[in-house]
Amino acid sequence: MAYARALEVQRHVHALRIEGKVPDVLLTVEHDPVFTRGRTARAMEYLVPADEVDRAAIPVVDVERGGDMTYHGPGQLVAYPIVDLRRHGRDVKQYVRALEEAAIATLRTYGVDADRRPGFPGVWVREGKIASIGIYVKGWVTRHGLALNVDVDSAHLGMIRPCGLPVKAVSLRTIAARPVALTEVEDRFAGHLASLLGWRLEPRTLTNLGERVCV
Repeated sequence: MAYARALEVQRHVHALRIEGKVPDVLLTVEHDPVFTRGRTARAMEYLVPADEVDRAAIPVVDVERGGDMTYHGPGQLVAYPIVDLRRHGRDVKQYVRALEEAAIATLRTYGVDADRRPGFPGVWVREGKIASIGIYVKGWVTRHGLALNVDVDSAHLGMIRPCGLPVKAVSLRTIAARPVALTEVEDRFAGHLASLLGWRLEPRTLTNLGERVCV
C-alpha cells in the first residue's frame, strides 16, 4: 500500500478510537518504497551518490511521529497499533516497550537474539538495527508504530542512516536459519502484541474503508 493511503487510514481510525466508536485496532501493512521523516529529523542526508537516489525515485514524506528518518518498503512488516493508552496506564514508555518486546519475542521464535539499547527506541541484533519505532499520541490514543525488517532491499536500506544513527539496518532474512514469510512474521508479531496488551484478535473490515484489520 502507498504510504499516503495508509496514513489516511490511520488518521481515520485514530479519530474513531478517540471518539470511542471502535476498540483498539492493529493495522499491518507492507509499503511501497518511501522515506519518512519524523518531527526531530534533520536535513535529508543520503549515504549514496545522488544519481543512485534519483534512479530509485523513492519519495520523502514528513510525518508527525517522533524520531528521525526511516525507510519503508516491500519485505518489511509495518505495524500501526491504534491504542487508547487510558486503558493501559497512560504510560507511553511502557507502550513503546511493549512494541519492542513483541518484536523481540517474534525474532526469538526464529532463533534470533535481539534486545534494546537504552535511549534508542527500536530493536537491535548483533549485526545492526532490525526494527524501528516512531509513535504519535493525541488524546491518549496512539498512531504510527513499528517497522520490522523481514526481507528488505538492502540497497534501499543502505541509502540512509536508520533513524539518523550511524548504524547498519539489517533484515531477518540475512540472519535467520531458514527463509521466513512476511505473513508468518505478521501473525507471530500480532499474537505477541495481543498477549502483552491483553487483546483478543479478531479480523474485521472497517466500514467504508475495505481494509482488513485486527481489533
